[in-house]
Amino acid sequence: MKREIEIKLRVGNVRALAGKLRAVGFRLVTGRTHEVNTLYDLPGEVLRKRKELLRVRQYGSEWTLTHKSRGRIGRHSSRVELETCVSDGRKMDAILRALGYGPSFRYEKFRAEWTDGKGIVVVDETPIGDFCEIEGAPRWIDATAKRLGVRREEYIMKNYATLFGEWARETGSGASEMTFRAVRVGR
Repeated sequence: MKREIEIKLRVGNVRALAGKLRAVGFRLVTGRTHEVNTLYDLPGEVLRKRKELLRVRQYGSEWTLTHKSRGRIGRHSSRVELETCVSDGRKMDAILRALGYGPSFRYEKFRAEWTDGKGIVVVDETPIGDFCEIEGAPRWIDATAKRLGVRREEYIMKNYATLFGEWARETGSGASEMTFRAVRVGR
């Protein structure tokens, strides 16, 4: 089973970050692509209470189904991640609903993916601000963050649902999901 090890960072300037990534030897793997994520749960938030996640993601024209188990939070976020391609996300939604799962949270972003051949850096433009995720081996994550001029105090170990909840409380937004439309209307 694959273990996802990552950190998130706030990004002030996406264009400047792209320049830094190029300067330290990263190459763009996937250009800016629209992504929509739907989290599913059982009545009573069974998965959320177990700190698990079940997600259907549409990234461009590709669909994936992902389960993430309870993670460990230290200097990096670490979770077991099981993921598989799905040929039809709408049918996967129907299957999950038939099994008793329902959508619990939606979020979208524009994502670009970069690599240096050892790990991956993604740049996410979200409705609540821009973020970067650095994913790979722990030492590589720290070395990459340092090469990008990031201090450990800047590491974020929260998922997008948690970040959205914090943002909504801080801004007083009435948005119930992290989509561009909902955030725009909820202000």
